[in-house]
Order: sequence, then C-alpha cells, then structure tokens
Amino acid sequence: MTSPRRTPAPPRERILTAAMEMIADRGLEKLTMAALGRELGMSSGHLLYYFRSKDELLLQTLEWSEGRLGAERGRLLARTGTARERLDAYVDLYVPDGHRDPHWTLWLEVWNRSQNADDAARDRQAAIEGAWHRDLVALLAEGISRGEFRPVDPDRFAARLRALLDGFSIHVAIGLRGTDRPQILGHVREFLNETLLADA
Repeated sequence: MTSPRRTPAPPRERILTAAMEMIADRGLEKLTMAALGRELGMSSGHLLYYFRSKDELLLQTLEWSEGRLGAERGRLLARTGTARERLDAYVDLYVPDGHRDPHWTLWLEVWNRSQNADDAARDRQAAIEGAWHRDLVALLAEGISRGEFRPVDPDRFAARLRALLDGFSIHVAIGLRGTDRPQILGHVREFLNETLLADA
C-alpha cells in the first residue's frame, strides 16, 4: 500500500511573497492564515507549524520586506553624487508610496502588535529600525565631513529626522487628508534646507 503523496511546502520566500501580495491586493484585514493557506495550497495548520502564530508570520514578512528595502537602500547610498542627493534618495525610499502602501501597512500592524510582544520579537523590530538609523548616521557624517552639511551631531540629527519621517509617513500610509506624498516630501526638503545645509 502506497502512502499518499504529500505536496511539498513552498519555500519560505514564496510564503512571504504571497503574504505581501495579499496585503497589497486585499488589505491586511484579509490576510488570515486560512486565506494565505488557500492561496498557497496549504492548510492553515501547516502554516502555523512553520510560523507558530500570525504575529510571527507578520514579523517575518516585515523582516523579508525590510531585507529587500535594505538592499535597495544600500544601492542608493553607494551611488556617486552628493550626500544631499543620496539623502533625498533615502527619504524618497523611506516615505510610503501612498495610502495603504503595503510595506507601511504591515509595519504599522507589527508595531501595534508589539505592545504584547516578547523581548526577542522587540529585539528583531529594533534591528529593523537600527539598520535605517545606522545608514542615515553614516550618510550625515559623510556630508558633514565634505562640508555639505552643517556640523550637527549625526546620531541626534538622525533620530530627529527619522521621527519626523515616521510621523509624516504614518499620515501618508493612513491617507490623512492634506498629507499626500508630494506634500510630505516638500516638507522634508524644506526642513533639511533650513536645518542641515551648510550654505543655508
């Protein structure tokens, strides 16, 4: 008697890609383990075996998405050009594409759930934020050393700039009226012109 043939589990990246596509196409509220399982031809129990909980699935999806953004950020920051040009590219990558941007929708949900997260999950979230922060500090330090930027404290300025970007980005992601992406990018450019440029 032959045992029934099992369908092999899809690679992790396929699961995470499918989760992100569901968020983009249908919204986060439609992403359930059962719905994702149907999309992949797996049972929700099978998914839970790999991810333990929806919280873990969401965090791993965010980490995967951040890995892709991190690679793109690395390419942008390695380009030739002025520090200000690369800072503008950093900001452009940071700010959501618009209302219900899937990455930011996911980011907001993971951070909302982090109120009840354990220390290990919080450390993983901090690692995501830390990568953005370190890259920004290095870029600011480079611009200061070249005389493009004022001699600010790079770490303190990066913390404040990222808080500004987070606040504006949340407005864009939730679709707050009067805060669309072009307006936000304009506000950030004006802020950088006033506070950072050496010849301002």
